[in-house]
Amino acid sequence: MTQTSAAHNDASPVLAKNGLSGAPLIREAIERQFEEVARLQDKRLRPLNDDLVLLDSGLDSLCFAIIVAELEDRLGLDPFSAAEDVYFPVTFGDFVTFYQNAAA
Repeated sequence: MTQTSAAHNDASPVLAKNGLSGAPLIREAIERQFEEVARLQDKRLRPLNDDLVLLDSGLDSLCFAIIVAELEDRLGLDPFSAAEDVYFPVTFGDFVTFYQNAAA
């Protein structure tokens, strides 16, 4: 294993551990995290689909902060810190794509 691939595996423990394709695994992890945070924060989460506007999801800013922190722990990714430009996903699909692109 090269030093680059070792660093990638360390940065993406869930991806490396499961040996699955990155994009579907990231989407699944994000869906589970949204559902878990909604449950723990006692929020009514609207059905997740690519067109769901995040502001209409039923989650508040604290929920999104928790989601991003948990995803960083689980996936080893924080695309918000890594992005050179300020970008905030508008829809659930945008959010998923943002993470998938960061993992690529």
